[in-house]
Amino acid sequence: MEPLLRMVNINKTFGEVKALHDVNFEVGRNEVVGLLGDNGAGKSTLIKIVTGYYKPDHGGEVYWKGERRGRFTVSEARDLGIETVYQERALADQQPVWRNIFMGREITRRGGVLDVAQMRAVTARLMQEHMGFTSSAIAPDSPVKTFSGGERQGVAITRALHFEAELIILDEPTMGLSIAETRKVLEFVNNIKRAGKSCIFIDHNTFHVYQAADRIVVVDRGTIAGQFMKNQLTLDELVESLYRLAQTGTLDQPSSRAQANEVAPNDH
Repeated sequence: MEPLLRMVNINKTFGEVKALHDVNFEVGRNEVVGLLGDNGAGKSTLIKIVTGYYKPDHGGEVYWKGERRGRFTVSEARDLGIETVYQERALADQQPVWRNIFMGREITRRGGVLDVAQMRAVTARLMQEHMGFTSSAIAPDSPVKTFSGGERQGVAITRALHFEAELIILDEPTMGLSIAETRKVLEFVNNIKRAGKSCIFIDHNTFHVYQAADRIVVVDRGTIAGQFMKNQLTLDELVESLYRLAQTGTLDQPSSRAQANEVAPNDH
């Protein structure tokens, strides 16, 4: 089966800066891919191409479910089923949960009148089934500003799942969160997996990426330095490899089990 997303020979240049150089990147169906790399490695540029914000330079190819795609816009990427949850947690803090869930996709009755009762009812179900909110103190009318960082991430991820996103991109989802909130976010990533969807998990925290991912891709100076199935290496081996990459510019494989750039995404 073709991967959900396949990118071939992706290059992106900004003036004199080569942000991406001959990048080949894939996301399998029902796969969580951890994307690791220092600031300036090229992670953000790669994701902005995935989401339609940037167009790759001439010669690069992007395939969605095996179909070659030309340039697509941000709205067209969303129509394909690609959603991004940014580290800023782009929610309207002053608005209730139900408004945040349906923002821009409101349920309406005849004549375009908002069906508030229906949106509240759907939100109540989502809060119980997907967000784990069972306390009567938290309701669809609760303002998002009262939620913790982990709970806000849960609202954004649940919104993406509800609207049938097939690839959910999490941009530094654990930044600034407590240990308890981080655990909650990692559970939301498990919910993505259980729903049969795919995820790109971008984070500087190697430990969090290792916990969440099926496969780990390392980006360095605009190239794919290496990639591993998680069962090919321990967390300590991954950390040691990343340290050597920072020191030498080469991702030394932690063992003979891991062959960089030769690992294809599995269907899970």
